[in-house]
Order: sequence, then C-alpha cells, then structure tokens
Amino acid sequence: MELEKAEAIIEAMLFSTGSIITIKDIMNIVELGAEDIEKIMQKMRTKYEAENSGIELVRIEDGYQLCTKKEYYEYIIPLFDNRSKPSISNAALETLSIIAYNPKITRSEIDAIRGVNSDGTIYKLLEYNLIEEAGKLDAPGKPVIYRVTPEFMKMFGISSLDDLPELPRYKIDENEQIVIDDIMLEEKQEKDDSMTEENEIKA
Repeated sequence: MELEKAEAIIEAMLFSTGSIITIKDIMNIVELGAEDIEKIMQKMRTKYEAENSGIELVRIEDGYQLCTKKEYYEYIIPLFDNRSKPSISNAALETLSIIAYNPKITRSEIDAIRGVNSDGTIYKLLEYNLIEEAGKLDAPGKPVIYRVTPEFMKMFGISSLDDLPELPRYKIDENEQIVIDDIMLEEKQEKDDSMTEENEIKA
C-alpha cells in the first residue's frame, strides 16, 4: 500500500475511534511494517504542528491517539454537559505516584509506604481507569499487583513511565526519617569541586 493512502487511512482510524490505537493494530490493518508506520506517524505529527492545528498526535506507550491541544480546553468544555467530573484527592495522587514509580506493586506495599489503608483510594483509581490490575504476585496469598494505565499517561501528558520526573535522592537518618538536605549539600560540593578543577585546568 502507498504511504500516502496509508496515512489517510490511519488518520481516519484515529479520528473515528477517538482512542489509543496500537502500532500492531495499525500494521495489521494497513499491512505495512513498523518502520513505515513510524515514518507516517512522524509526518502526521509534523503536519499538525506546522499547520498550528487544534489537534495533536500523541504517542502513548506502543500506540497513538488524536487529541485536542490542552491550550484549547476552555473553548471545548462548554460543548459538553455540566455533569461533575471526577476529582483526584491528595490521597489518590499520592497513591497514584507510588504506583507510577513502582510498577507491579501490591496493596500491602502501598499501605506500608503511605502508612494508612489504601483500599478506598485504589478502588477509586480503578474506577477512573488510572490504574489496573497487572496479575498476581508469586507469593503467599497471591496478592494482586497494580500498574498505571495508558489513560494515566494521557492525563499527565507523558508517552511512557520513562518520562516521569526523576525522584530526589534521599538518606535515612538514625530516626528513620528522610533527609534530603545532606544530599543537596553533597551535590553542591560536587559541583563546586568540578568548577574548581575546570578553573585549575584553564590556569
């Protein structure tokens, strides 16, 4: 199939479904290889950017989705009904962060990190489709393990978990409390030492 025709078909697929379509599904439908599909997707992304379009092509893990650009949200929302939208509490955000940074984590492990029961919060996140069950841990009791969903990545504007911000390093003091100040001082000292070495070399 010609790439130009394949591009039109893929665009129609993405527009009509309004959801994530995997590269594998696209390959099966248009009967092209992964390399050709990636070329087409990159061309489409460039086209939408160059035309200052109101939509964008977003990569989410191993798939793509056509989305409206965030800057036009205020113009789009009046077109929809006024039903209350789900809000995420601080507890839910905390739990979500733990799961995002610890893929395949169990509820008991989440509880141990947070120090409180997370049953209700996990239920809500499952209801919002921000997390999902990822099987069971090979351990006594076979506890369920959780991971974030593509919906989570779409909501937070990332393509994969590799795009998550790096967590700060920390130490545990004698009272088993997290200490970040010492790490910051060490990094500052390392930077100062590096600048000193550079100055010595230049001299």
